[in-house]
Amino acid sequence: MQISAMPLGQLTSWPAEELSLSKLVYARRIAPLSASTFTELFNRVVGRGRWLKAKQTRPLGSFFGRFWFAFWLLACLFIYFGKLAMWTHCKPKLSNCEVWLQSLGQAGNQKCKAWGKRPIAFSKGWNQQAEPMDQQCSSQHPRELFARKEIGVFCQEQPRIGNPYLEDAFLQDYLKSQLPTEVFADVSLDLEQFGARVKDEIDLLGRECELNPPQLKQFDAWGRRVDEIITCPAWKRMKAISAEEGLIAEAYERRYSNWSRVHQIAKLYLFAPSSGFFSCPLAMTDGAAKVIESLGIPKPLKEVFIHLTSRDPAKFWTSGQWMTERRGGSDVARGTETVALELPDGSYSLHGLKWFTSATDSDITLTLARSMTADGQIQQGSKGLSLFYLKMRDEEGKLNGIEIQRLKDKLGTRQLPTAELLLNGAKSLKISAEGRGVASIVNMLTISRIHNVIGAVGYMRRVITLARDYATKREAFGKPLKAHPLHMQTLARMEVQARGAFLLMMEIGKLLGLEETKKDTEQDQHMLRLLTPVAKLYTGKQAVAVTSEGLECFGGQGYMEDTGLAGILRDAQVLTIWEGTTNILSLDVLRSLVKSQGKVLDAFFSTAQARLKVALSVSELELSVQIVQNALHKLKQFTQKISLKGEAGMQLSARDFAYALARIYGGVLLLEYAARPNASATDIYTAQRWCHQDMCPVDSEDKAGSYSTGAASLDTSLVYDKHPVLKGRL
Repeated sequence: MQISAMPLGQLTSWPAEELSLSKLVYARRIAPLSASTFTELFNRVVGRGRWLKAKQTRPLGSFFGRFWFAFWLLACLFIYFGKLAMWTHCKPKLSNCEVWLQSLGQAGNQKCKAWGKRPIAFSKGWNQQAEPMDQQCSSQHPRELFARKEIGVFCQEQPRIGNPYLEDAFLQDYLKSQLPTEVFADVSLDLEQFGARVKDEIDLLGRECELNPPQLKQFDAWGRRVDEIITCPAWKRMKAISAEEGLIAEAYERRYSNWSRVHQIAKLYLFAPSSGFFSCPLAMTDGAAKVIESLGIPKPLKEVFIHLTSRDPAKFWTSGQWMTERRGGSDVARGTETVALELPDGSYSLHGLKWFTSATDSDITLTLARSMTADGQIQQGSKGLSLFYLKMRDEEGKLNGIEIQRLKDKLGTRQLPTAELLLNGAKSLKISAEGRGVASIVNMLTISRIHNVIGAVGYMRRVITLARDYATKREAFGKPLKAHPLHMQTLARMEVQARGAFLLMMEIGKLLGLEETKKDTEQDQHMLRLLTPVAKLYTGKQAVAVTSEGLECFGGQGYMEDTGLAGILRDAQVLTIWEGTTNILSLDVLRSLVKSQGKVLDAFFSTAQARLKVALSVSELELSVQIVQNALHKLKQFTQKISLKGEAGMQLSARDFAYALARIYGGVLLLEYAARPNASATDIYTAQRWCHQDMCPVDSEDKAGSYSTGAASLDTSLVYDKHPVLKGRL
């Protein structure tokens, strides 16, 4: 909304004899004069002075010429600088200024018509109502928009979240279709109330955690080593809320039998993207409770289990998980150097360096170490590892033989205290059988990987929710983003990925609930063992891709740290790394096949085929079902073929093989969900869209020769082309 600058012709076209001071003063009031207008008037004044001098109608003509020249020069300077005073006067009252300009313009036009001249024009739309998102800016005069004090103001309405449960129709429909009626009524009410708390309290606390990362205070004012990790009040409040809401307790109280895990996962799914990454200590707390429960809750750990699963904020404990050492975290059999020395009272003293420990401010932790025999011998390999439990601090509140070397400076998850620790006599309790540390901690890895899936799906849902809201507020090329088909297509593709990942997450939750209530079958056990690493590696990759795409939906604002959007992508990146990278988990999938002698894969094929049958009755899904069945057939053929190439050939295809498992089973779950009696058109469309992607990438890569005999050598040559490594120089 701009007032048009007065065209030069409206003043300069007037005859010189009609260019009176009153008319110029009036013109100055109507609109500010540009520099070019001022120059032209100046020349006109000079010209008029010369005209008067040349006329010489009176004896004092030359005197009057000089007088008029000086007079008009001063008048022009007054006109040029006087306009600043008018806008300064209007500045405090912009709305009044707008009305004044409009009425003045109408009055001015009448006077111009009376003079027989062209009226002064105002640009179209000055008095029209501003768009809602620009109310603050549009009420100002255009010169005010670019005034010095206003430079940098960016007027866009930010995207907001509502109650994440009420805004997630897919979550509500899924729970309603899966849970028993009475269970759904209770769970739905709890999730609605929790969703309101996420919106009104938790999300704000999470942002505060992001803006106030933890700090390490190693020494006090008198030089004493204190190694205190200072966290913000919001982080501590997150711990209290986690207890009050039963985010861990819900899974172990089992109020809803095998459905308790589904309830807990749904709640964590709402919590994770707003939690300020407090979801990480909760993951390890859940894992520690699972390990203790799997050990039968031995007497020395009974009190610990009660604390880990408490709903009382004053009693609730969180747990860490210390596995990564200097040589890395995935190869624990060769990488663990920490040594455990047995003490006379039966406890152990731990000595070693833990290179990467998350949630270092936790109350307790579980860790692996190698027991040293009386003669100083230490057994290497996984058989030499045992599992130990220790408290972070002793009864006096001092660190338990632990020195915090430094806090890690990470790409994301900056809210989470992650530290490098030196264990120098940390007193601990061995809780596994000798040499059974890896086997005992497996349950903790399973739980933490499931939490990783929850975080991945939660982040995808959050960025889609924000982008969906923003599409109704942001206008581009004359219409809202939601009115642009290409933009909606992009959001739809993100939605399809999020829904497929959501069903994988919930399927694992159902299987875990069956296992914990001893209602599972052998086939269920095999599926849980297979789907956990598959879902973890695939949803982690999905989360990075979807959140990155989501940031594009906000344009440049998606790249700004102060919007909070960039942090979503930074935090999502850890999901592909923590608890095993994509390649590590792909190899873990292969181990599950080998260790079960193929029973895990047999369970996969039989389960997938059985669940596809229900979708055959829906005509709209027939083509998609055929696509998935063909993918299953190709996958089965590939496994038979690759098994003949030995371990090397299987490892080379492990990543694509895991992707094929994820896409095929995601398709199976979406098709089954879309085939239920009350399925919506969008459920059917989602299943169809999911099946449009390459459902069996391992077959496509095999046909392209990616796993041939010379493929591994060529890969190395490609990466190190003309590099000294291949020339034997390094």
